[in-house]
Amino acid sequence: MPQNRLRDENFFSAEEEIQTRAETAYDQSSAYELSFLDQEFLLRRDLRPLRLQLELLKAELIQQEHNIRATIVVFGSARSLTPEAAALQFGEWEERRAAQPEDATVELGWRRAKSRLELSAYYDAARDFAQLVTQHNLEHPEREMAIVTGGGPGIMEAANRGAHDVGGRSIGLNIILPHEQHPNPFITPELCFQFHYFALRKMHFMMRAKALVAFPGGYGTLDELFETLTLVQTGKARRVPILLYGTEFWKKLINFDYLLETGCISPEDLKLFQYVDSAADAWQRISEFYALPDDDDWA
Repeated sequence: MPQNRLRDENFFSAEEEIQTRAETAYDQSSAYELSFLDQEFLLRRDLRPLRLQLELLKAELIQQEHNIRATIVVFGSARSLTPEAAALQFGEWEERRAAQPEDATVELGWRRAKSRLELSAYYDAARDFAQLVTQHNLEHPEREMAIVTGGGPGIMEAANRGAHDVGGRSIGLNIILPHEQHPNPFITPELCFQFHYFALRKMHFMMRAKALVAFPGGYGTLDELFETLTLVQTGKARRVPILLYGTEFWKKLINFDYLLETGCISPEDLKLFQYVDSAADAWQRISEFYALPDDDDWA
């Protein structure tokens, strides 16, 4: 008996069973199909608890296999354009506005294009921040904090792109949406995941997060930001740096002081987050929180 057979498991694996299974006359019946190969069965409403478990396990096990132990989460608008694309779009509206100065619809389009152009600076900021983080990861792999995003376009793309720029890896937690959000091309392929359940996706954002950086965004960004704040505020998650990138945007959007005045939050809750306005400042806040040294002896 070859020695390597001493290490074989007594039961054949499911994969081995499938490869050796003989075809029978019953193969045309869905009832006879192996349960874990029967997609129609797995998609039944009654199997939702199992699907939830699978979504938790798949991304978890794969990240373990790739030694992903700590991450920095970057949230932000999927609608954010690159400065180049935003400038081109604004130029087109400028021409239309000059040709139709009295058209209210054109004026509204011009104003929106102007806002997109202003906000496009955050695309480069997210890219710069991810470059800083990933460069640190490459120089100090023992304290890697991999960039993770929602895997889509806009700010998410910028952060994955920044990691890609310097030759590092990054994670994308994409989700199936009615308007077909596709993963951006800068995610490390073996770390690009697809989810059906928002809840499981958000759980994966937090499971390894050592910091959260929220760039300007809409409903999705606010949902993710406030879930994180709530988890930390209520003690369900350990405290991590929560950085709101773009002081002017966030102070205009959310009146935290009013929440404090009305007693809806306490003074301590205002200490759960910080405003930042540069990639270097954001990285410094994270470095200070974890007291990261400059030498190579840290572990």
